[in-house]
Amino acid sequence: MLKEIFSPDNPVWRFFILIGRIWWLNILWLICSLPIFTIGASTTALIYSCMKLRKDEGYVTENFFKSFKQNFRQGTLLGLIYIIMGALIGLGLIFWNHATIPGSKLAWAVVLCVGILYFISILYVFAIQSRFINTIKDTIRYSILMAFTNFKETIFIALIVIGLVLANLFSMIVVNFITLNIGMAIVMYLIALHYEEVFKKYMPEPEVQESYLDVIERESQAGKKKKRYR
Repeated sequence: MLKEIFSPDNPVWRFFILIGRIWWLNILWLICSLPIFTIGASTTALIYSCMKLRKDEGYVTENFFKSFKQNFRQGTLLGLIYIIMGALIGLGLIFWNHATIPGSKLAWAVVLCVGILYFISILYVFAIQSRFINTIKDTIRYSILMAFTNFKETIFIALIVIGLVLANLFSMIVVNFITLNIGMAIVMYLIALHYEEVFKKYMPEPEVQESYLDVIERESQAGKKKKRYR
């Protein structure tokens, strides 16, 4: 009885082990994001690790730092671009909302549309960076294209992210504390399922290795064709 309870195959223990791994990934993400300018690289590594964790591939620490190292330069640049763009969009919305000059409402609407595109892009950009090798320009472009061509998955991802933001804006300090400690990694773990559904459409089909019998049959068929046309 006790052996079954403490067995690693016990669903309860497996759940707690999973939560522990997610918590550790969140700690790694926090530590590597502390300089602020590295938040892009750390977010890329977190998404990569969560997708690997869902498939139970490798070790969480190894996966995280592997991706962090590989994507440090480009992930950091993407992070800085989106931090600056987010700040500019926010300032633009505030400025044009309080402006009284002619055309201010139209300008506010334009900035809002840019902000929506920005939000849609940021849902995918670091996930794409974690799985594909592209230039920064192409990564940003693909983030928007994938979002619109996979609208169903985009809606699910957006709802999860918006839910996290609203929960922290209109909640007690306890929720903020939980989010800071494990919330980001849990959200990425949930979103990773949707990323996998989207990305498998763009990944090349794995080559199936021929068995010995397949090779013999192929060579036999080739021999018959040679005799036919001799």
